[in-house]
Amino acid sequence: MRQALLFLHLLSAFVFVGAVVAAGILQLTALHRERPSEIALLLRVTRVAVLLTIVGALATLAFGLALVGHEDIGYGRSWVAAAIGLWVAAMILGGLGGRTARHARYLAERLAAEGDRPTDELQSLVAHRPSLLLSYASTGAVVAILVLMVWKP
Repeated sequence: MRQALLFLHLLSAFVFVGAVVAAGILQLTALHRERPSEIALLLRVTRVAVLLTIVGALATLAFGLALVGHEDIGYGRSWVAAAIGLWVAAMILGGLGGRTARHARYLAERLAAEGDRPTDELQSLVAHRPSLLLSYASTGAVVAILVLMVWKP
C-alpha cells in the first residue's frame, strides 16, 4: 500500500508542478504578444494548464494525506502542517492571480473577433502587476512545498 500511495502522490506532484510551470510560461508568453488573437489563444491554452494544476493539486493533497495517515507520520509534524498551509496559500494566490487573466482572455477574444487590433486596455490586463505578483507568489509556495517534501526538516 505504501508504494502505491507514494507512486500516486509523486505522479500527482509531477502533474501539479508541470501544470503550474506550463501555466506560467503561457501567461508570460502572452505578455510578449500584441495581437488579441494570439493572446486569446495563449490564455485559452492556459485554462487547460490551470485545470491540470487543480487536478494535480487535489490528487497530491489526497494521496499525501493518505500517505501521512498510512505511515503514521502525524498531521501535526511541522513540515506536514507547513506543506498543507503552503498548499492552501498556493491555491488561493493562484486563484486570485488568475482572475485578471480570465478577464484579459474575454477581452482578447472579443477584440480578435472585431478586427484583431491591440489595445492599451488588453495590454494592461495581461501585464497587471498585482495579478502577476500573486501568480509568482503561488509558484513560490509550490516550490516551497517541494523543498519541504524533499528535505522534511
